[in-house]
Amino acid sequence: MRVPVRRLTVLYDAECALCAFLRDWLVRQRQLVPLDLVPAGSAEARRRFPGLDHRTTLDDITVIGDGGQVYRGAAAWIITLWALREHRPLAHRLSTPAGMRVAKGAALAAAKWRGGRWGGRAYRRTEGWTYDASLGWTYVPKGCADGACPTD
Repeated sequence: MRVPVRRLTVLYDAECALCAFLRDWLVRQRQLVPLDLVPAGSAEARRRFPGLDHRTTLDDITVIGDGGQVYRGAAAWIITLWALREHRPLAHRLSTPAGMRVAKGAALAAAKWRGGRWGGRAYRRTEGWTYDASLGWTYVPKGCADGACPTD
């Protein structure tokens, strides 16, 4: 059985310039479904969603429906657009198989922007993976930051 969505909570990285810009943009949009914008990993997010892995919410946009639905990545972008009056038709187009590929590409592009140009620093949220605009994606095993790796 499908549970209707009457309210969405968008968890965003408050330390990310792009994320803060998008939060401000969302606030200015006419909403068909109300959006609560809460910093990811914050005390408020932990209070509202105690069973959620809050570390992963800093890796990518996470949206939670009032019925407990959890959307991440491209699906989170699509459900957020679906909540907006002017962008619901776009959300419907992106929810198709072909549209989902476009949405995933947009989410990856946002991650690139986030890590390089907007944030001004390498993106290090995901376990070991780093994006730097001049180098692209690189992998540094956990515990090997700054060239110092623990020995077995």
